[in-house]
Amino acid sequence: MTRILHVLDHSLPLHSGYTFRTRAILRAQMARGWDVRGITGYRHIADGPLEEVVDGIRFHRTPGQPAEGNPLIREWRDISAHADAIDALVRQWRPDVIHAHSPVLNAMAAQKAAKRHGLPLIYEIRAFWEDASVGNGTGTEGSPRYWLTRQLETHAVRQADAVAVICEGLRSDLIARGIDPDKIIVSPNGVDLDQFGDPVPRDPALTAKLGLEGADVVGFIGSFYDYEGLDDLIAALPRLVRARPRAKLLLVGGGPMEQALRDQAMASPFADHIGFVGRVPHDQVEHYYAQVDVLAYPRKAMRLTDLVTPLKPLEAMAQGRLVAASAVGGHRELIEDGVTGTLFAPDDPKALAAALAGLFADRAMWDERRIQARRFVERERNWSSNILRYEPVYQRLLARGSAARRAA
Repeated sequence: MTRILHVLDHSLPLHSGYTFRTRAILRAQMARGWDVRGITGYRHIADGPLEEVVDGIRFHRTPGQPAEGNPLIREWRDISAHADAIDALVRQWRPDVIHAHSPVLNAMAAQKAAKRHGLPLIYEIRAFWEDASVGNGTGTEGSPRYWLTRQLETHAVRQADAVAVICEGLRSDLIARGIDPDKIIVSPNGVDLDQFGDPVPRDPALTAKLGLEGADVVGFIGSFYDYEGLDDLIAALPRLVRARPRAKLLLVGGGPMEQALRDQAMASPFADHIGFVGRVPHDQVEHYYAQVDVLAYPRKAMRLTDLVTPLKPLEAMAQGRLVAASAVGGHRELIEDGVTGTLFAPDDPKALAAALAGLFADRAMWDERRIQARRFVERERNWSSNILRYEPVYQRLLARGSAARRAA
């Protein structure tokens, strides 16, 4: 039985797009008959034992506490501690392949263990760390730290035996850096339809609690980061309400921009049309999808959103919801305008309001739109089929390792 060790930033029981993708990958690989485990570094902040099983998946933790002091020295020490934990687990469990997931710190830690034990390494990039820091407001494009992180990313890709990326935007960027296209596979974001594929009916009691009876409901379910453009969504609401007086906005989730968004909503002339729910347990999120007519994703135009495809629009499609999204590169990879969703100009509340009003004015096409979007997810973004993209890569790396051992 093939053993795959996944090196991770963080994992379940924490909830994020990162952990849900990880869960989907590992569960699908287990269903294929592979033996898989995960190991996290110090960015996994949940309390728990050094080894635990969550949702049927076995995770190991890096022992100890994060280093303190200068950020560069701290990160280097954290990499070393993570590498030592990976090395100890490799000695104990004897995996056949190491599969490291971004950010690049994980790849650097995994490479040490892979080289020491002669194991093949695949490095999976979900977003470039330097661009993610800009999107999260913790970095600046073109700064020395941004440049250094970009160099580390490129070096890690060159050192890996194979590279996986979640979308064509990331693949094209790596090719432009001189990486061999044959070394890269695209393993796109997907939906675990076994867990997320059966929409629940709208709960009338929850509808009443949220004050959504008879409303045209626009919603966002996810993390409140600046790059998500939720300020544009709130800014678009007055125009939308003037066109559709029954329109209401439901915001589910939380994050760094939450207070600023609440302040903006309170200052809106239509504050009573905006509802903040806060974070909800993941096993309850389907009930909130069921309350929404149109899920809106007004991501701002920037390098991160042009290169990276999000997960949330796919979940909305799987749930039978309409999708409206800004026409940034990551959305254009997922959404065919007028077929599986509606695209509008980014950074433009007026265009956003017009797109939403147009959807509510044309309900006759809703059923067909939902059918087409759901078929797209089932055909091209279903984890039960997406997982097959890894198999030939693992087989090639294992065969190469066997040949090298025979030669030695």
